[in-house]
Amino acid sequence: MLNDPQSTTRDWLLLILSSPSGAGKTTLKTKLLAEFTDLRFSVSHTTRPPRAGEQDGREYHFVSQQQFQSMIDANSFAEHAEVHGNLYGTSLSEIEAAKTTHRGMIFDIDHQGARQLVARIPDAITIFVLPPSFEELESRLRRRADEPEDSIRRRLANARREIEHYGFFDYLVVNDSLPTALDVLRAIVLSERSRRWRRAIIAELLLDDTRTSAATNHT
Repeated sequence: MLNDPQSTTRDWLLLILSSPSGAGKTTLKTKLLAEFTDLRFSVSHTTRPPRAGEQDGREYHFVSQQQFQSMIDANSFAEHAEVHGNLYGTSLSEIEAAKTTHRGMIFDIDHQGARQLVARIPDAITIFVLPPSFEELESRLRRRADEPEDSIRRRLANARREIEHYGFFDYLVVNDSLPTALDVLRAIVLSERSRRWRRAIIAELLLDDTRTSAATNHT
């Protein structure tokens, strides 16, 4: 895959998905990864405890507060932030490893992490997933059986503040219908891969072939 002339450093996508809790970005991310198998999910480090069904190294690398702080001190994170009282971070080694095996990476991070990551990697693509309404957002959060009431209230209170940062993002995806929202995300990936500056090398290779052929025919 990485030896394909269409797979170049410029072709490598860094997709950032952000949203308020309960907007559905985790489900969208999972479905997008199932369709684009050449994208890799960035497994973040976090100090929050695992939820039911989560596995260390799959959804997150679950670490202690002390371990997380040690990684900060060692400058091991491309970005890190505190969200809902817990620490989250993307390790630099995670990004570098993905560049050797995949054509891109998907990040599930909040607006704080997104800003830090874009500061390091300016061509990162930022996408914010919106719920259709606050009523629907609350309903989705309450359908999570593992969320205590105080956590739900805190997440709802934070949702408005998170949405206030929508202006930072390149794309807004309203998740009122999962299939439609997935169609929009699919279109974003395909259109970003077709940008001129990402595909210019293919045009240049074609022109080089034409020049070589013309030179050969004139000798």
